[in-house]
Amino acid sequence: MDLPFREENSSRLAPWVASIRKLGPGHRERIAKHLLALEGHDRYLRFGYAATDEQIRRYVEGLDFERDDIFGIYNRRLELIAMAHLAHSVDRNFDACGEFGVSVSKSARGRGYGGKLFDRAVMHARNEGVHLMFIHALTENTAMLKIARKAGATVERDGSESEAYLRLPPATFDSRVTELLEEQIAQTDYRLKRQAKQFWDFLASLQEVRRGVRDARHKTSS
Repeated sequence: MDLPFREENSSRLAPWVASIRKLGPGHRERIAKHLLALEGHDRYLRFGYAATDEQIRRYVEGLDFERDDIFGIYNRRLELIAMAHLAHSVDRNFDACGEFGVSVSKSARGRGYGGKLFDRAVMHARNEGVHLMFIHALTENTAMLKIARKAGATVERDGSESEAYLRLPPATFDSRVTELLEEQIAQTDYRLKRQAKQFWDFLASLQEVRRGVRDARHKTSS
């Protein structure tokens, strides 16, 4: 008897809670896959222009994981379904400033992932000494501007583009501990997802072997 595929049996799984983890250079390929899967209008909203595949690849290759902070949400299949880029100023005169950008896969929208990533980035920015966070977005990007306004950001509109800025309170002991705990939980969650995926992949390959043996038996007996 073949084992049921995990997606078909998803209703029996425990409710999945999104956890956010910091991403490093080892996640570059998954970041590229996530961004390349965005449709034309979504690319336009994320980057402010209709980014081509080549432009996205250059963006991903140019990510500086030492200077900036990248956060992501993975699903059970270890697919990156949402990511945020907290870019820190390269000018030391403005090192207390950061810029936020976010993208969410089409299949994962409507679950508040953009807002969760924003909150995570704000907490990290506070703990890193950032006092002012900027969000540059197209005016039609209502989802991003709604997140900014909800956080208390001031939004200034200039034609087709809008600029939002949010003054951040200084870090506290609670904010530092909370970020530390959230990152530990996210790391553990990612390891469990990776182990689960490896297990399901093993079962899938085992099923293929069993099907091959069964088919071979049918052929020899006919």
